[in-house]
Amino acid sequence: MRNKNFALITGASEGFGKAMALECAARDMNLALVALPGSGLTSLSCFIERNYGVDVVFFEHDLSKKEECVHLFEKIKEQKIPVNVLINNAAVGGTHYFEEKDSEYYYKQIELNVIAPTLLTHLFLQTLEKNSPSHILNVGSLASFFFLPKKGVYGGTKSYLVSFSKSLRRELKSKKVFVSAVCPGGMNTTPMLILQNKNMKGLGRWSVMNPEVVAKITIDGMLAGKELIIPGFWNRMFMLFDKLLPKCCKEILTDRTMKQSKPFNNPVIFSMQSLKPAA
Repeated sequence: MRNKNFALITGASEGFGKAMALECAARDMNLALVALPGSGLTSLSCFIERNYGVDVVFFEHDLSKKEECVHLFEKIKEQKIPVNVLINNAAVGGTHYFEEKDSEYYYKQIELNVIAPTLLTHLFLQTLEKNSPSHILNVGSLASFFFLPKKGVYGGTKSYLVSFSKSLRRELKSKKVFVSAVCPGGMNTTPMLILQNKNMKGLGRWSVMNPEVVAKITIDGMLAGKELIIPGFWNRMFMLFDKLLPKCCKEILTDRTMKQSKPFNNPVIFSMQSLKPAA
């Protein structure tokens, strides 16, 4: 049906997902975009097709539900869309103490951050192998590596993605399916986060980046076949500091940083947009 492969991006309607969609389009990559119903994919798809000259299809699904992941796969298979890039970006973030949220919140967070990317990767694996060389990109976070207060479950879900990516990479190397994980720090992905990041104090403020910049670094790294992508000088420095500083110093720094961060005042919506707070 089509003579050119597609990049499938989840959580593509705004934030980091949207930035990656635009970056891929700028590289002449056709797109299959996924986000929640009513999240603006229609206008985004039209904009990309009109301004970048690539083919764009979009699908509205709540990927926190297993059956929706399966329906997405079946639709793409039915339409014979040749996917050779899978970007698992959809996630629920949050900055709060563990006891502040109920069990339903964490259940949804784990479903979207862990189960959905695992299931989608499994569903699309044969397609990716058929269309190789191909790429799988899982979006983690700096919170994957730092055990931060108010980030317990979120950081745990992102740690899983990094571990999963590294293991799967070794399994699929011979099949020319290259698996990467990107672990950005804080990004100005929403008006709320822009305000929060602007008021941030300390080292964390230095590492905040715009999603368009992170997207370029990320897609460059993915296409180069990098295993782990850490965008930004200061974020890489934080990784180095983590190896060099003693545990007591790291605990003082992380406690001070998290005390300066304030949780959102509005209720968290279980969306498929990239909702990453400062890591």
